[in-house]
Amino acid sequence: MAKSKSAYFCQSCGYESPKWLGQCPSCKQWNSFVEEVVTPTSSRVPEWRSTAPSTAATKRTNKAAIIHEIVYSEEQRILTPDKEFNRVLGGGIVPGSMVLIGGEPGIGKSTLMLQLALSLPAVKTLYISGEESEQQIKMRAERLSQSSKANCYILTESSTQHIFKQIEVVKPNVVVIDSIQTLHSSQIESAPGSVSQVRECTAELLRFAKETNTPVLIVGHITKDGSIAGPKVLEHMVDTVLQFEGDRNHVYRILRSVKNRFGSSSELGIYEMQGAGLREVSNPSEIMLSQRESPVSGVAVAAMLEGVRPLMIEVQALVSNSAFGTPQRTATGFDTKRLSMLLAVLEKRFGFRLSAQDVFLNIAGGLRVEDPAIDLAVIAALISSQQDIPLPSQVTFAGEVGLSGEIRAVNRIEQRIAEAEKLGFDGIFISKYNVKGLDAKKYNIAIRPMATLENLFNALFG
Repeated sequence: MAKSKSAYFCQSCGYESPKWLGQCPSCKQWNSFVEEVVTPTSSRVPEWRSTAPSTAATKRTNKAAIIHEIVYSEEQRILTPDKEFNRVLGGGIVPGSMVLIGGEPGIGKSTLMLQLALSLPAVKTLYISGEESEQQIKMRAERLSQSSKANCYILTESSTQHIFKQIEVVKPNVVVIDSIQTLHSSQIESAPGSVSQVRECTAELLRFAKETNTPVLIVGHITKDGSIAGPKVLEHMVDTVLQFEGDRNHVYRILRSVKNRFGSSSELGIYEMQGAGLREVSNPSEIMLSQRESPVSGVAVAAMLEGVRPLMIEVQALVSNSAFGTPQRTATGFDTKRLSMLLAVLEKRFGFRLSAQDVFLNIAGGLRVEDPAIDLAVIAALISSQQDIPLPSQVTFAGEVGLSGEIRAVNRIEQRIAEAEKLGFDGIFISKYNVKGLDAKKYNIAIRPMATLENLFNALFG
């Protein structure tokens, strides 16, 4: 038997070193190295194989094949009643896939996973928790009011050896792990949640998922900077990485795809947190727009895209005289550096004196947006607030702003226009360069093409 040895691992990124280092060469964190005992891989026996009977699948030998001779068949995905979850995954759960779900404490990760497990009466599900007792999980299931017809087994265990024994007994179609940082393997002599334990437990679960064609859903903790705790290789090992986001002061939660081998990595699902669990939001544009009896300056509506889903979101801006020597620049849900760039364009190209004024920008609803097509709405909201002139309430914007003040074309403009028309908007301001190939006659909405910001200001403010 090979002799075990010790190594030092960075608890922030998983970097391995034969000796202790004050600063990690990879992530530049200080005092993050911890000594752990490492057992050579050749001496380890995968725990799930040690409990499972020998089959042809575990003994097969892969051979090289020419790519055009490989037979491909469409995977039969497991469709859940949660349409938002299906959309983010790319059309349902792929058999044999491994999905990692991360998010802040208390945001609703466990609620989402338990609600998913209870909503599949035709699929045998094993929900494994290393954080809660059976009574706690039962209390949450009763609150979700879905436990009566569920074909869901509950296991409170943190040892992978015992978990694989129960998997062999239950033979589930879907396995949920809550959470990966609480599991520990007897093959590794270190504490649960350490880099070695997280990596080894994930590797065992990954081998189990691929060789038995059973999907595994894993809940992961995050660090104080928002990244998933554990080594970075954890995100590389799994097939899909989902981020569950939201402001705890708001009722809306966002399920965002960060990595997806079976679908788009820019999809978005929106939920509303209620007393009986998470409710799907099928039309998020309506909840993102405020209902006002009279128009207010500094408010503009942007036609944006998240993945393949068009959204109408409200951009709120407030420009006021600075009471101190240094003006403030604050943005919520929008990149602060991009806001500074847009302010510089307004001051340099068009003479708006914003350098001595405080600027506050907010994306309503708690969303975090990165679509460059929101630039035009941000500019319109800023000038509307500075001039104290309300914008037309039934007009929306979709365009990217360049450094010379030109309005650049954005992708999939037809979907943005169709969404604006569906929600009852009268007009939409777009780039002049988006008009080419666009059939404006099929839309019952006024399409206003603009080449530069000067054209936009003349149209809105005279």
